[in-house]
Amino acid sequence: MEQPQTPKLTQVLVLDFGSQYTHLLNRRIRELAISSRWISGSSPLKTITSINPRVIILSGGPNSVHSKTSPKFPVGFVEYVAANRIFVLGICYGMQLIVHEFGGEVRDGKKKEYGRTEIVLERISRLYALKPIGSKQSVLMSHEDEVVKLPMGFTVVARSRNGLVAAVENSLKRYYGVQYHPETTHSPEGMEMLRHFLFNVCRLTKDKKIKDVLEEQIKVVKNMVQPEDHVICALSGGVDSAVAATLVHMAIGDRLHCIFVDNGLLRYKERDTVMETFERDLHLPVTLFDAKTQFLDKLKGIEDPETKRKIIGREFISIFDEFAQSLEKKLGKKIGFLVQGTMYSDVIESCVESESGRSHCQTIKSHHNVGGLPGNIKFKLIEPLKLLFKDEVRELGKILQVPEAFLKRHPFPGPGLAVRVLGDITKGNALDTLRQVDEIFIRSIKNAGLYDSLSQAFAVFLPIKSVGAQGDQRTHSHVVALRAITTDDGMTADWYNFDHKFLNDVVQKICNSVGSVNRVVLDITPNPPATTEWE
Repeated sequence: MEQPQTPKLTQVLVLDFGSQYTHLLNRRIRELAISSRWISGSSPLKTITSINPRVIILSGGPNSVHSKTSPKFPVGFVEYVAANRIFVLGICYGMQLIVHEFGGEVRDGKKKEYGRTEIVLERISRLYALKPIGSKQSVLMSHEDEVVKLPMGFTVVARSRNGLVAAVENSLKRYYGVQYHPETTHSPEGMEMLRHFLFNVCRLTKDKKIKDVLEEQIKVVKNMVQPEDHVICALSGGVDSAVAATLVHMAIGDRLHCIFVDNGLLRYKERDTVMETFERDLHLPVTLFDAKTQFLDKLKGIEDPETKRKIIGREFISIFDEFAQSLEKKLGKKIGFLVQGTMYSDVIESCVESESGRSHCQTIKSHHNVGGLPGNIKFKLIEPLKLLFKDEVRELGKILQVPEAFLKRHPFPGPGLAVRVLGDITKGNALDTLRQVDEIFIRSIKNAGLYDSLSQAFAVFLPIKSVGAQGDQRTHSHVVALRAITTDDGMTADWYNFDHKFLNDVVQKICNSVGSVNRVVLDITPNPPATTEWE
């Protein structure tokens, strides 16, 4: 697949060892307006030297430093870092790797640490802005192995309340390490530490602006697409694909041809709403393709969520092939490019390769436009948002003058309602029931003035029935779940605490209006441990 180019100047390089928080590292760095890039922890030294970073951050990951297959420093890494006076920060596995590579000892921990933990500073350290000894802070731990012996020249900076090593440093060699995850919101003072480390210890300067991304990606598109080439774009009705299409349209004009597929998995009246927005507000040339029967036939009897996503990805590509062939006959030119609104969190959750080399992460779920794509796709992909987070996509959309009402729309998964109906989506009236429930929930949220306060809200159709009493009669009907979250990064999230009266009114409306539902439950699980979507 074609990869977006990155800025020539990259101050911070993140070596990805498979942590599900690697994306947050990049996000936190970007929040500080510092250029950053991530590549696989298995990348060779020549890839690292070609980027020429001033700071290298080693991410966490699911491996143990004792495993033969676990990632290690590439040959010549220590010498390169020393010769170029590069600062290195290891996080979780990254800290353990530093200790191990320099001759310290890491062993299987007798005390596992998961979740919020308190750490105490044991010495005054540059890493913690010279805070006094005994200072405490709450952090997010997630590790099984522990550091039990430090290499020569390293000192313990902090320990957890369990007495385990929580932070180390060797300021002479410019190596620092923390056992916890400062990049997460569950480490409240983590951002302060990262800011101090990058600006005051490493002496970096701000150099990253979203308008620079726009200019870079327009250049990337123009370099990829020759003047005689035409491009197709898959529009989902969401913010990401609309912003991607607008950007590419700015770069190549009417050589962009958009397609919107009604796959039978859309929300209540979604098709009409989306087409009107595209034509009236975004002024994009869009072809509507009705493929409800095609998708639903292929999904009949399928219950596994990953299989659903793979099927949907495959069917989308087959439709894009058909659309491209019709354009080729009309234009007399070959269509070799496909634009997608893939963004950073899609890539992370699908666990595809990072910018260079294999990934060490574990797949959470395949997104139909990333991990769900068939291996024999004939198109070269144009994904101008692939290294951006949701809030950055929205900021870019503002620059591109995408209507604000459209930018504020809640995300809708590419596979649509297929991943909000648990189990076989073609059984009974599951899709119709879910559309009705979801519409009542969202309309109630909007009427209460809560829509813009939420990052996402939706209903889920559960594959169970429950006994109820409606109209003095026994019922055995469907159960639906309601979920609403707030998030600032599109990956971690907290559930929204609705007023009880609001919830009571919504439940009454659902049970009174949707005859096939007699029980409503509320999902109050944060992300993690849950994901935003149920499938």
